[in-house]
Amino acid sequence: MSGLQQGVQLGQQQMLSPQMRESLAILQATALELQHMVRQEIETNPVLEEEAPEDETPAEEQEEDGAQDEPDELSRLEEDWGAFSGEGAQNGDPEAEARRRHFLEGVSPAETLAHHLEKQLGRLALDGVQRRIATLLVGNLNEDGYLAATPEEVADEAGAETAEVIEMLHLLQTLDPPGVGARDLSECLRLQLARRGGNCGTAVRVVSGHLDLLARKKFPEIASALGVPQESVREAGTLIAALNPKPGRAFSGEEAQVFSPDVVIEKVGEDFVVSLVRDSVPRLRISRTYRDLLGEAAGVPEVRSYLRDKIRGGKFLIKSIQQRQQTILAIAREIAVRQGAFLEEGVAALAPMTMAQVAGVVGVHETTVSRAIAGKTIATPQGIFEMKFFFTSGYRAANGAEVSSTSVKDALAALIRGEDPHKPLSDQQLAGRLQADGLAVARRTVAKYREMLGILPSHLRKSF
Repeated sequence: MSGLQQGVQLGQQQMLSPQMRESLAILQATALELQHMVRQEIETNPVLEEEAPEDETPAEEQEEDGAQDEPDELSRLEEDWGAFSGEGAQNGDPEAEARRRHFLEGVSPAETLAHHLEKQLGRLALDGVQRRIATLLVGNLNEDGYLAATPEEVADEAGAETAEVIEMLHLLQTLDPPGVGARDLSECLRLQLARRGGNCGTAVRVVSGHLDLLARKKFPEIASALGVPQESVREAGTLIAALNPKPGRAFSGEEAQVFSPDVVIEKVGEDFVVSLVRDSVPRLRISRTYRDLLGEAAGVPEVRSYLRDKIRGGKFLIKSIQQRQQTILAIAREIAVRQGAFLEEGVAALAPMTMAQVAGVVGVHETTVSRAIAGKTIATPQGIFEMKFFFTSGYRAANGAEVSSTSVKDALAALIRGEDPHKPLSDQQLAGRLQADGLAVARRTVAKYREMLGILPSHLRKSF
């Protein structure tokens, strides 16, 4: 009979200090989350204060003898995160700031949804019947951006076939804002998921038939119905929560919320210039008043110890935010270098790119890149995208060029949008069309990508 035995075993285990955990949380936080974290820190740390936008006092001038002794964790943090080639988070170039603001203010908040869509339709080659149908579809959108009439009703009013209306509706649904022209919430969310690309299969299945359970957070029931792990359902729920259920509201005449990306890539002359959006991240400093108090409290050890700890904590936070900004900027610059063709031509030219490749150039670990891009966005000449959008696997085309999986999905979606609704293309036919374009993609891969885009199989896409 075996009994219990007691033994000693030696092993190594890496532990993160509280300050390292804090620095990683700052790196991973979105701009909104970081603002909230800073507000909380200001409330609990009296030596911290937020700089006014016009205050350009150099950080070096804010140092005092009593506040020089930074904790050792700062130097260790810099070693762990590696060397950064990017410049500091604060850029005092007024000309660059003016260009950036002009770039971000390109769309007037007073523009109506109808006007916004009509401008996009005006750039398309439509015949008279198609333009009349498109105008009626736009006119039948409610303030949320949903189609308030049935395709049959629009067909009667336009004097056209229902199939023609459905074809134009699908075209309308490819325009900006994502989700416009949907007939219900489920379709609205599916349209937005299709634009995102990536692995959205579980999210598509959830919005297609389990929104009621998702609203009540019945994750086990959804997981059981879909045959997937609960964690996959929770991740899908997080993704769905980030979508816009009312895409037309931004044009409803109400006070529009200003969406500020984290990074801007703009073309200046022949080059692409990368810059951080300064307004999205709070700018902090150590209060002069408390630094003066530290010198005056030489004879009161308790007060001096308290102030020193608070000053060290404040300086660590400031340093972590600066390190965060430098990391994001360095990654964005590498994205601009590797994705120059995309910036010029659009999604079809998106190149394969991995986090390991970028990490090697920036000088950080791959997990640091993953944390840094989480929830961050880039404004580019092709639109605003999540940073993670640019990281994608790839295929080698017939001409030897590498093509990203996102480009393949975009090409697949374009083929389906252009197919005859009465004779939709099968997955095998779609694979053949892609191969004819130089993209050797297997039928099973086409099926997988089609599902990830939320597109139904051919027999369910067929119009009668």
